[in-house]
Amino acid sequence: MLNRIPPILCLVTDRRRLCVGCDDAAIGRCVIAQVREAVDAGIDLVQVRERDLDAGRLADLVAEAVGVARGSATRIVVNDRLDVALAAGAAGVHLRADSISPAAARRLTPEGFLIGQSVHSESDARSIAGDVDYLIAGTVFATTSKPDDAPRLGEAGLAAIVRVARAPVLAIGGITLEVVPRVASAGAAGLAAIGLFLGESRPCRCMPLGRIAAAARARFDSLKTAP
Repeated sequence: MLNRIPPILCLVTDRRRLCVGCDDAAIGRCVIAQVREAVDAGIDLVQVRERDLDAGRLADLVAEAVGVARGSATRIVVNDRLDVALAAGAAGVHLRADSISPAAARRLTPEGFLIGQSVHSESDARSIAGDVDYLIAGTVFATTSKPDDAPRLGEAGLAAIVRVARAPVLAIGGITLEVVPRVASAGAAGLAAIGLFLGESRPCRCMPLGRIAAAARARFDSLKTAP
């Protein structure tokens, strides 16, 4: 289970955005450098979301990330590929809406293995039983990775998911430091993001993440101390 006091922070990898125009070797180094920064910053989850990689290359990348995170509080989960997550020794899997069901995944995994699920509506969240450790709800806010007319939950939609969910809910989509208090006010347990954790320098946009993680937690916690 994810039992950290909120906020739970999840870094989602995107090697193409992280290392623009890099060859495969440089991209791999950038991803592992970002995982190392996430570990140093105490980020709770790193979701390896490299859906176009074949199983062998993905397993190698995940295994290296697991090695970097070993002994730390950061847990590595793999997007969709339960087989790769198990083979590479990851801490869990993050399931898409069209993946294997959480209940089926639970039957195939050892005790303590994390299972997350993406949801896009209140009905999605309501239909998921107690087989998941967390949910990622989105898209919440406008984001450059989605068309302008793409459906968005907004704060009201996020809050509706939180009300019916049986597991901690993390918000994703358009997450910036400015919107973190709005995520917290909707009742979410934390956030998941790609762009929030990317630097501006190119080609490799890996950067120290301690400041970003601290700022996100401070803004999330600010609601507790507001008059």
